[in-house]
Amino acid sequence: MIRVQGIKLPVDGTEELLKKKVAKSLAIPQHVIVEMEISKRSLDARKKDNIHYVYVVDVKVEDEERVLAKCARMKNNTAVKAPKLTYELPKGDAKLPKRPIVVGFGPAGLFAGLILAQMGLNPVILERGKDVEARKEAVELFWKTGELDTENNVQFGEGGAGTFSDGKLTTRIKDPRCRKVLEELVQAGAPKEILYDAKPHIGTDLLRGVVKTMRQEIIRLGGEVHFSAKVVDFMVENESIIGVELADGKTIETNDVILAVGHSARDTFTMLYEKQVALEPKPFAMGVRVEHPQTMVDVSQYGDLAGQLPAAEYRLTHTTEKGRGVYTFCMCPGGYVVAAASEEGRLAVNGMSHHARDGQNANSALLVQVFPEDFPDKHPLGGMYFQRDLEEKAFVAGGSDYTAPVETIGHFLGKDARDCSVNPTYAPATKEVSMSEIFPEFMIEAMKEALPAMGRKLKGFDGENGILTAVESRSSSPVRIMRTISGESYSHKGLYPTGEGAGYAGGIVSAAVDGIAAAETVFLRYVKEWV
Repeated sequence: MIRVQGIKLPVDGTEELLKKKVAKSLAIPQHVIVEMEISKRSLDARKKDNIHYVYVVDVKVEDEERVLAKCARMKNNTAVKAPKLTYELPKGDAKLPKRPIVVGFGPAGLFAGLILAQMGLNPVILERGKDVEARKEAVELFWKTGELDTENNVQFGEGGAGTFSDGKLTTRIKDPRCRKVLEELVQAGAPKEILYDAKPHIGTDLLRGVVKTMRQEIIRLGGEVHFSAKVVDFMVENESIIGVELADGKTIETNDVILAVGHSARDTFTMLYEKQVALEPKPFAMGVRVEHPQTMVDVSQYGDLAGQLPAAEYRLTHTTEKGRGVYTFCMCPGGYVVAAASEEGRLAVNGMSHHARDGQNANSALLVQVFPEDFPDKHPLGGMYFQRDLEEKAFVAGGSDYTAPVETIGHFLGKDARDCSVNPTYAPATKEVSMSEIFPEFMIEAMKEALPAMGRKLKGFDGENGILTAVESRSSSPVRIMRTISGESYSHKGLYPTGEGAGYAGGIVSAAVDGIAAAETVFLRYVKEWV
């Protein structure tokens, strides 16, 4: 196929117009195009008087080589031979002495399990939380009443933390496995547009069904998925994994454990430290959820076309005078700030949106970089302890019942107080609190400097009626479980730390890609002949 790049279309452009422009770019009649597939679509809104879509299109034409040669003579560098994007499973004869185990069923564990199953290795997947249907009930009960299930919540359960999010699939990594991830999601029921949208997302409402379908496929291929199966210990012999122990006392023998526990498995991190698994503290970021009317964001981004285009997004960064980074993360257009706690007496928040992104408010994390030298405790788990400290302060500030502390941006910046026109979306309840009761001075100082700077980039971002909700503490893992270049633990043979919880990914796609790589590593350990 031929890849045609840089095709511009108005926001109301049709597929027929797209085909016409592609044919013009290739200097061929339209009827010569046998097949046309969108490879990428992005919205260019840099100039509000000229907002348009930019397409990359793959086309199949009659006599492809002749058309490419003609484009070369015309010095048409927008037309090239389309690259092959198909992911191929590793081939060879791999015989495992015992079935591999995957611990955790978030994106990394889900895709590790799927690839192992597709390779015929019959994985056993152990997830401490419950299936997505039971998980949804527990989460909604928590949001309604404040009754927390510490093993079945926004962080733990089928699909991982990403199941209650925007289902954002944007990634900066350039890995051929990314295409495999997107194709499997579409196969399981995700919208086909995620294959080509520059900023793809699924939405939490659709993602739940996708995850369930993928679980059923793993089982169909010979894998097992066990819920309420919390791993509390590793069985080790000569610094090699020989099995796992579950909370109910059962043990399962294995020589291979893909550890994909996510960034909130703090009791697991503690167990790993006690087992002398190699790990180290790592930089991460914490802060608040910042909430604005979605209409404000739309007008700021789209001008007169606000309301005629999908809910607008933003991504903002600022480096303080002292050199500390502050940035927005996991922006949820038309979304909700949600209770994301997983431990009693500690309050954490996250963002979520449905596929339609049709809520009244926009929200994103506003995060401040923190480094190991910032952690009061210099223990390898010092970052985790720092998270817990802020979450405990937020819990107490809200009233010790999972009511979230909130503060208007105006009040936070010391401006005249006004009635707030933004209704916080957090449930079960919110309480007005000064953020200085929760955060250390260096974080308060950084956010106060960043908000006006970001407001100069996105009009209204530092508006007085915006809402800050504390505390956004689970953006990434505070721990790195150290591994070799092949993906195996430094300290324990047969243990493969994987995904966000291990400190090697940052989002659904990158975690899923890391899970695929871990499955490949297990295969390579036993393959007799690499094909």
